[in-house]
Amino acid sequence: MLLRLAYLSVTNGFAMLRLLPMSNRDKDVEILALRHQITLLQRQLGQEKVRFDATDRAFLAALLHWLPRDLLRRVRLLVRPDTVLRWHRDLLARRHAAASRPKRPGRPRTVRSIRALVLRLARENPSWGYRRLHGELLVLGVKVAASTVWEILQEAGIDPAPERAASTWADFLRSQANALLACDFLETVTLTGTRMYVFAVIEHTSRRIRILGATARPTASWMVQAAKNLVIDLEDTGCRARFMIRDRDGKFPEMFDAILADAGIDVVLSGIQMPRMNSIMERWVQACRRELLDRTLIWNQRHLLHALHEFEQFYNGHRPHQGIANARPLYPLPAPIAAPDKLAHLDIRRRDRLGGILHEYQHAA
Repeated sequence: MLLRLAYLSVTNGFAMLRLLPMSNRDKDVEILALRHQITLLQRQLGQEKVRFDATDRAFLAALLHWLPRDLLRRVRLLVRPDTVLRWHRDLLARRHAAASRPKRPGRPRTVRSIRALVLRLARENPSWGYRRLHGELLVLGVKVAASTVWEILQEAGIDPAPERAASTWADFLRSQANALLACDFLETVTLTGTRMYVFAVIEHTSRRIRILGATARPTASWMVQAAKNLVIDLEDTGCRARFMIRDRDGKFPEMFDAILADAGIDVVLSGIQMPRMNSIMERWVQACRRELLDRTLIWNQRHLLHALHEFEQFYNGHRPHQGIANARPLYPLPAPIAAPDKLAHLDIRRRDRLGGILHEYQHAA
């Protein structure tokens, strides 16, 4: 806009210089010709209006505002004289607003570290409102206004505390992981066509798997014995489980839940056709199929139990798990190798399980 306004000023300045050598008679003739052209343009436009951009308005307002109002009303223009005067008032108002605008508008923006801290507190404490978050900041020695905390939450799109405080199933699993067990059945078919049911239990906190057996007929007595074996194993390992997540399969008899209840373990039933409520167990079932059963021809029940026993040892003792920071259920991650000479001369040996279906890698002794 400024460049166009400067261009109009320069071109009209040269036009004024062109008028200097002209006589008054020549100027009057040119004025009459221009007025007639304006009249012709208005007649052709009819009810339509001529569109002026911002630079045209500024130039005409600066050029004509010196004329008295009565003289301005006699000038032949495409707009009314009041419109020209309004353009001039708007131009002065914008100039005044630009001159009065402070160099640093408004309050300074909140420090980035404080904004990050507010969002972290809101994320880790869904039940806290903006006033509770404000109080926590004051305890930490961070002095900000409560309205600032509210604005930070609004800009981040975080809902008010009552809408964030509702506990989800994932929140429950994370908060109760140390006391959670999950169980499920895994089906497979042998080469003879016999359908086998594998019963397994997994610990949420460590991802340790316990394969309690495999049978073609999971009767009530078989399930009761599996529950007893599970309780004894948990007591021997010192596992303090309080909840067992299972589906609503009819293979679970009432005595199964009663035995767990006597051991202080409450049974939590998942929703109907909602496998995500037992996602950790379902993920193990998928891993067992992909890494073992889909790559093995199972002859009979004895062969199946042997393969499952090998996979259980591999899963608990060697296989890393992303859910527990790539540690193993029974062993933590070793300290990283820092010595450059050891890294330059790695001697890694492979141990095969089940004829090479499962591979374990270890440093040579």
